[in-house]
Amino acid sequence: MRGARAPRALQDGQLVALVADKDAGALEALYDRYGKVAYSLARRIVADETLAQDVVQEVFLSIWRDAGRFDAARGTVSTYLLAMTHHRAVDVVRREENLRRRRTSDEALEFEPDRKPGVEDDVEAAERRDQVRAALAELPVAQREALALAYFGGYTQREVASLVGVPLGTVKTRMAAGMRKLKDALREPGRDEEDHPWSRR
Repeated sequence: MRGARAPRALQDGQLVALVADKDAGALEALYDRYGKVAYSLARRIVADETLAQDVVQEVFLSIWRDAGRFDAARGTVSTYLLAMTHHRAVDVVRREENLRRRRTSDEALEFEPDRKPGVEDDVEAAERRDQVRAALAELPVAQREALALAYFGGYTQREVASLVGVPLGTVKTRMAAGMRKLKDALREPGRDEEDHPWSRR
């Protein structure tokens, strides 16, 4: 490791730079900081312990292989990691859904006319998430990070404050300001405000 400072004493951006140079200690330090948070997010999405562990492993392997893709101008390391985790977890859910569908015969489907919302609803939800991510990208970094933790991870404001390391009041202010901007960006003609996921946060 170059320099005198141990990896765990470095800032997130410095660790990513070291990971780009294939410093295994820096990757381990990143995992120590964000592995549990990433696993918690993946677990909420895939609802399976083993699959969630696989998602986290894939995320950190991806960072190891191509840490240079991280752009500090677009957000913090924590937001980047959680966004990657979210994408991978959603991909896993879709893959598992496709596998289940292949195992289900057309005949069996005919006997389930009142099934719960399925793939079409998942696609619509995915499109909505893409719209939210695009709107998030336009927010100031601090607001974006707080809302990304709440949106991607489903964390409470108190949990976000703990993860980010700022007072609860600061998180509430950031989220309130960010939500106002997001609701404006996501509002569609004929859509009531309660249809937006942010109005319930």
